[in-house]
Amino acid sequence: MTIREDALSGKVTPIFENCAANENVSVEQLMAGVADGSIAIPKNRNHHFDRIVAVGQGLRTKVNANIGSSKDNPGIEPELEKLCVSLKAGADAVMDLSMGGNLDELRGEILKGCPIPLGTVPIYQAIAETVEGRGLAINEVGVDDIFRVIEKQAIDGVDFMTIHCGITFNTLEKVRNHKRMMGVVSRGGSFTIDWMTANNRENPMYERFDDLLAILKEHEVTLSLGDGIRPGCLADATDRGQVQELIHLGELTQRAWEAGVQVIIEGPGHMPMNQIEANVLLQKRLCHNAPFYVLGPLVTDIAPGYDHITGAIGGAIAGAAGADFLCYVTPAEHLKLPDASDVREGVIASKIAAHAADIAKGFPGAMDQDRAMAECRNNLDWKGQIDLSLDPEKARRFREEGDSYKGDACSMCGSYCAIKVYRRATSEERMGS
Repeated sequence: MTIREDALSGKVTPIFENCAANENVSVEQLMAGVADGSIAIPKNRNHHFDRIVAVGQGLRTKVNANIGSSKDNPGIEPELEKLCVSLKAGADAVMDLSMGGNLDELRGEILKGCPIPLGTVPIYQAIAETVEGRGLAINEVGVDDIFRVIEKQAIDGVDFMTIHCGITFNTLEKVRNHKRMMGVVSRGGSFTIDWMTANNRENPMYERFDDLLAILKEHEVTLSLGDGIRPGCLADATDRGQVQELIHLGELTQRAWEAGVQVIIEGPGHMPMNQIEANVLLQKRLCHNAPFYVLGPLVTDIAPGYDHITGAIGGAIAGAAGADFLCYVTPAEHLKLPDASDVREGVIASKIAAHAADIAKGFPGAMDQDRAMAECRNNLDWKGQIDLSLDPEKARRFREEGDSYKGDACSMCGSYCAIKVYRRATSEERMGS
């Protein structure tokens, strides 16, 4: 029995009890969400960790951090450092997007040190082994090789996999008939399209969807249906290709649920602020309220070096509108492979967005920490403010860099501190005179 099948049958398991306690919801509420598909619990039966979390409706907005090596930066240690930084900064999940070095060894080391759900994009490894390992072209990867990688990663313990099943010849026709400025920017999406057009064959992940589901079900892997036609710039947002793929994803969601496999839907991408809420509503409608996992969205194209900010703006709007899972964006987006400091900045920015979204959603307890912070600020309790902050390390450093950090005010206001002035102005002595 899978997690979804247990929920449908009403069978209470330790996974549900553990997850419900971590999510601060009842076991009944959690199981009802898993049964109707609005909640997913990414937990491979081969990946052992204690703190089980869920993604979906009625739960805290979650944050994912992407790590992974590249062809030019194939080392293991830098990625393990990024994993540690992600965990310390408060990521709820991590994805290994590696395409360089010994991919099996790297993934194994990441899994050993990963006490949260781990995701992958299996086609990355299939392509890397085909091109770098065998000297072939991208479009020469074998279908059996792709499925071999999926099964290997599932056996290893990967909790959720991004697979671009919604790209079909029908989707490509919509893209061709509605010209884009940037075409396709999804790496997995471009690999899939290259294979399809070179071989004049339908997407094997769509064509052999039932075989895929059988592997995922056996090892309890959550299917993250990838948005291979996501917009790569604002001008391409919400076009026919993107929407057509989303329609396919909705159809595939039902098939996966019927097979007992949990589903998450991935979404854009680059998108103007005024289109974000409509896209969330469209996804929820077309994909039967399945959890929505968004990259950003990035709300402007002109901020390289600051895209963790553009992504956090979009993420807060998307989360408030109902998105359930935010994939972080780092300052290095569009420019380079992120290093550990970029990863840290990206996680914190997305954590801010997720928290702001939870407040807007009226999530129970979301405001508690903010109220506590306000009380500490009103009392000029600097230790309390630092301890309550999302990034205590940075807050402490900034406080200590101030000229008068040992005093009861900050170095910006000093004796002109508004809180101190207001207290004096409204003191009993002043008000009574």
